[in-house]
Amino acid sequence: MEYGIVLLALAVIFGLFMAWGIGANDVANAMGTSVGSRALTIRQAVVVAGIFVFAGAWLAGGEVTQTIRSGMVDSELLADSPDLLVFGMLAALAAAGTWLMVASYFGWPVSTTHSIIGAIIGFAVVGLGFEVVRWERVGTIAMSWVLSPMIGGAIAFALFRSIQLLILDTAKPLKNARRWAPLYIFLTAFVTALVTMFKGLTHVGLNLTTVQSYSLAILISLGVVAAGMLAIRRLRFEETPPDENGSHFSDVEKVFGVLMVVTGCAMAFALGSNDVANAVGPLAAVVDVIQTGEVDPETLVPMWVLLLGGFGIVFGLFTYGHKVIATVGTGITQLTPSRGYAATAAAAATVVLASGTGLPISTTHTLVGAILGVGLARGIAAIDLRLVRMIFMSWIVTLPAGAILAILFFYVLRGLLG
Repeated sequence: MEYGIVLLALAVIFGLFMAWGIGANDVANAMGTSVGSRALTIRQAVVVAGIFVFAGAWLAGGEVTQTIRSGMVDSELLADSPDLLVFGMLAALAAAGTWLMVASYFGWPVSTTHSIIGAIIGFAVVGLGFEVVRWERVGTIAMSWVLSPMIGGAIAFALFRSIQLLILDTAKPLKNARRWAPLYIFLTAFVTALVTMFKGLTHVGLNLTTVQSYSLAILISLGVVAAGMLAIRRLRFEETPPDENGSHFSDVEKVFGVLMVVTGCAMAFALGSNDVANAVGPLAAVVDVIQTGEVDPETLVPMWVLLLGGFGIVFGLFTYGHKVIATVGTGITQLTPSRGYAATAAAAATVVLASGTGLPISTTHTLVGAILGVGLARGIAAIDLRLVRMIFMSWIVTLPAGAILAILFFYVLRGLLG
């Protein structure tokens, strides 16, 4: 293909740019609850997330993004125009990366998946025509804007209310925290193990049956319970009076801090295994077309591309993730380890439910909804409604913003190199 080396270099640069945006926004918002609840410092969260995101991207991120495979656009229509796919994927990566950079600058937690989908829709409309886009899928995605935060919020509300009733509002909260900790640790480990399996292990060819998946999740969970209880036994407890709100004991929050570390690690791995495809999927498609001259929607991702995506995500988290972490961790509502645990575990449970039923939801939307659910359990006054409205508006404009930017980049690239 003419300008093959130039196009390959642009694909690597734009792919890194998109991966950087994923790290700065999507991974950062997943670690926000751990930081906001003070279970981890920002520096610790960045290191932990960096390790597990890179591991997830490298070990379990080898499937081309579903926006290409399942088809927001019919890939057969691009078979006779491989150059159109190259320019379109380059434009999509540049557009989605640009939008994620803008959103991260303002601290808006937006969906990386919706960003790349909007960008692909944009280039498809101008390159192939309005009718080639599968608009019914767009409608389903729009529904997820409402469903995912509602489901996540409902589960988080119920989970935190159980913590209030069983532990926080009792006469002996520390004693009850120790009593119920194994159950909550098991629940956390079980849900996050399933997240890893649904979102990760199938990508490396480890196709477990439902029975095998649940059995392995149970075994992993029991091991995590043993490790968690050992960690709790090593904590130094000094029963303290409740804070100024009378809502919790600091010793109880130490117990939930252990759970937050477990949940944060698993969510970071799941995000790395799943969302790295948003960057390396289009990059792999461009690389394949440049090398073969043909369009193959089932393109496998080369290992060096996965490593590139993993590096970009970790770099984005290290350099720019603090803004979104601050929004999710401290801006929406005040979080403690028990509240952060309820929100993160609820988000993980919702992702598992969606993975099992095929419901296309956003991890970002789900987690924000879960944080809102925890806030509502303490009353509407505990939520910063102005910030919530701003976040909701950023969700609404993500698809059209990605599409408009992709159209601009598409015309520029085709004009310069077409």
